[in-house]
Amino acid sequence: MLVSLSIRNIVLIEKLDLSFDQGLGVLTGETGAGKSILLDSLGFALGARADARLLRPGAEQASVTATFDVAEGHPTWAVLEEQGLEAEDGLLILRRVLTRDGRSRAFVNDQPAAAALLRRLADSLIEIQGQFDQRGLMDPATHRGLLDAYGKLGRDAARIEDLWDRWRNAVRAREAAALRLAEAQRDEAFLRHAVEELEALDPQPGEESRLAEKRNRLMHREKLVEGINAALEELGGEDRGATASLARSRRALERIAATAGEALTPAIEAVERAILECEEAEAQLNAFASDLESEADSLETVEDRYFALQDMARKHHCGIEALTGLRDELAGRLAAIDGGEAELTTLAQEAAEARRAFLTAGEALSKARAKASKRLDKAVAAELPPLKLERALFETAIERLEEADWSAQGLDRIAFQVATNPGSRPGPLGKIASGGELARFLLAIKVVLASVNPERCLVFDEVDSGVGGATAHAVGERLAKLAGDRQVLVVTHSPQVAARGAQHWQVHKEPVGERVATRVHHLDSGDRREEIARMLSGAEITDEARAAADRLIGTA
Repeated sequence: MLVSLSIRNIVLIEKLDLSFDQGLGVLTGETGAGKSILLDSLGFALGARADARLLRPGAEQASVTATFDVAEGHPTWAVLEEQGLEAEDGLLILRRVLTRDGRSRAFVNDQPAAAALLRRLADSLIEIQGQFDQRGLMDPATHRGLLDAYGKLGRDAARIEDLWDRWRNAVRAREAAALRLAEAQRDEAFLRHAVEELEALDPQPGEESRLAEKRNRLMHREKLVEGINAALEELGGEDRGATASLARSRRALERIAATAGEALTPAIEAVERAILECEEAEAQLNAFASDLESEADSLETVEDRYFALQDMARKHHCGIEALTGLRDELAGRLAAIDGGEAELTTLAQEAAEARRAFLTAGEALSKARAKASKRLDKAVAAELPPLKLERALFETAIERLEEADWSAQGLDRIAFQVATNPGSRPGPLGKIASGGELARFLLAIKVVLASVNPERCLVFDEVDSGVGGATAHAVGERLAKLAGDRQVLVVTHSPQVAARGAQHWQVHKEPVGERVATRVHHLDSGDRREEIARMLSGAEITDEARAAADRLIGTA
């Protein structure tokens, strides 16, 4: 629900703050008083195109702020969460600022945003009929959803979306498998040759590091043998080796150990450990020397293997360690050629089954839509005569699409069409109906679709254009009915419509110095009587007009 509208420096309005309630609100005033300025201001706050001509003469900056009270669970909150924006106390504040150079800035709850986000939020909050012809009912893209909602086909429509996704996923899986098979078949000769080469070479995990280590050892065998022999001589050489020296040291300590009591025990134990470590080192060196002596591979053999692996890695633009995985991958692609046709057959069957399921559900939904459209057409037709559209026709056109045009919405293209004269061919709402007729058509449709999107505020601009008397009374009656469970705002010249309002604002101009300014006053019961009397009688308000106003208000 729109709860407030604050306007600063828009055309003839310097400063204006309006508050709104639930139900039917009416704005009245003489032609040219500035009612359209209010709708232009609201549209600007909702993301309409910025125009420097909106700026009040002499002002540097203009702004419009529209505040909405949004119920919990309203789709608007999902949009805000998606955009990372925060809301406070259930209020959504849309603000737009316009500067003299025609540029604008947008804010959502005082956080900078794009004007496109304002429009997206506004689409779920408010619908203005008569100002934005490409939105709401005027946009054929909304008609399918409205028909489904009217016919209570939401669950069927959701199932169609799921079946569509399943079918498209199955088709994409088959296409991807076909592409893989085609690539494999195209590269079959290369794959077979590459797999044969890799299997013949038989690279092993970790082989590169092992070969590099072995190659380095073989290249420095003599130096290694010389160093090991020198180390062994130092450790175990006769009489002067480290082991012999430590043994002599231990014997010397043992001879005096009894004299020293337990004091020398730690030293003796340390020497014994050193002897054991030296003996372990000798054993390790002797084992390495033995392995080095018994190594059968020649340096040439190791290098041939190492360089063969390097050449193969360069050929396939990878590292040596990746050759094992590459062999498995290429072998898998080669194996896919043999099993690819069977996989394609299976995937094609799955896609065909998914198509049949989608088509079956789509045809059932099309039949349900056709039944719902007849009920909708009949209900709208019943609303047309009281609105002085008794010779007009409304119909829901359902067109069966070619398969290439099927979508997650089903098999149909749906559009609301009208014909204003008998024998005329029905066409789009905005192209067939005149301004006054269009507003009344939209009102009739909205009354019938009252249960669809009840959370949206509806704004009608001069829905009573060109009618009076009983027709204007019918318009007012239907607007009041429509406002029974939602907020409806209407700009009107009809006293019959104005009398139905739960809230009433009068728009008029006042001289301010050498200029004029648009003023808006919220009318109490007495002022409201005078305004409706003025609408009935003109400039001079008579007692008869006041009495007539009382009767209109009393019967509303």
